[in-house]
Amino acid sequence: VQLQASGGGLVQPGGSLRLSCAASGFTLDYYAIGWFRQAPGKEREGVACISSSDGSIFYKGPAKGRFTISSFSDNAKNTVYLQMNSLKPEDTAVYYCARGGPGCSPDEYDYWGQGTQVTVSS
Repeated sequence: VQLQASGGGLVQPGGSLRLSCAASGFTLDYYAIGWFRQAPGKEREGVACISSSDGSIFYKGPAKGRFTISSFSDNAKNTVYLQMNSLKPEDTAVYYCARGGPGCSPDEYDYWGQGTQVTVSS
């Protein structure tokens, strides 16, 4: 099982970023993929989660109305995206993708990627 998060970086407030999670080594149909984040000194929190098996999508508080999660499968290549718009300084965190579910709480996820840093600053 491998999960590779990418796409983070430095962006100004109000800007956008698209994170990608390349998932391999398992069948996406049987699991949900979630995006989570952890800011310094804070607990890891759910951002958005998607289940390919039934199309369920969950958005947690910070993501509602600004972020969009989507998935794409092409043969053996599975990618889950997190489009983040209208970014705010409080969105600054390390963003992780993970496999698990069916909900969108960190303790439901067992395999985690390495994280990608998102910094929102002027």
